Amino acid sequence: MVTETDLTLPDGRTLHVYDTGGPARLTVFWHHGTPNLGAPPGPLLPLAERLGVRWVSYDRPGYGRSTHLPDRRVGNAAECVAAVADALGIDRFAVMGHSGGSSHALAAAALVPGRVKAVASLAAVAPFGAEGWFDGMAAASAASLRAATEGRAAKEKHEAAAQFDPEVFTKADFAALTGSWSWLDEVVQPALGAAGLVDDDLAYVTPWGCDPAAITAPTLLVHGADDRMIPATHSRWLAKRIPGAELRLTPGDGHISVLDHAADALTWLAAQDSNASDATTGAR
Repeated sequence: MVTETDLTLPDGRTLHVYDTGGPARLTVFWHHGTPNLGAPPGPLLPLAERLGVRWVSYDRPGYGRSTHLPDRRVGNAAECVAAVADALGIDRFAVMGHSGGSSHALAAAALVPGRVKAVASLAAVAPFGAEGWFDGMAAASAASLRAATEGRAAKEKHEAAAQFDPEVFTKADFAALTGSWSWLDEVVQPALGAAGLVDDDLAYVTPWGCDPAAITAPTLLVHGADDRMIPATHSRWLAKRIPGAELRLTPGDGHISVLDHAADALTWLAAQDSNASDATTGAR
């Protein structure tokens, strides 16, 4: 069962929060993609229950019932995560995300390293300026993000006229969207046209406000080798800079079908927590 509440931040803004509740062996903060609402990933809820994982998440500013925050950076995720964790009495936790949500998860790990136990990233967007950042993107994906580089007005104009281009997805992506990850429709449709979509893309083409190299927690980067929306070169770049990061490129997968490996990523997160607990207690 997922409980939804509105958290009032010190500056008066609201974050809409989702929580599957405790007690749990491990709390995982889910970071949603663009454009999505922040509900924890439905297809992973049964596995999370078996693993003893508590999901906590929130609608990023500008989505759902979370207050719009113009000009936010990817690094703003750290402030949001810390505020939610403090309100719920959660000291340490793992972070996990998909697509641009992975970038926000990574930023949170870089900025609150003492609280993040482990990171699982699926199809992350690398910081803007990484070598070959646009290389390999489908034309529609590149055009959308190039518009963001020209500022808010250009991005809003682009979105007003943009139409879905099926070339951004692979055959495997469409299979996942109608099958194993059809749940995405529940969080994408209510987020279409949200101010958060423009804010997200503006954030992706500006500095994060942190360096991924500052991440100290165990990090898993999963990326579809055939991703046309955000090419796998983004996770390759991140893997070279995050100390000890593990990179898994999944052959035949695109931007959505990579989520078919999300269960493995969640299992990996739970294992990292168990390993850390064993090391702390001296268990064998």
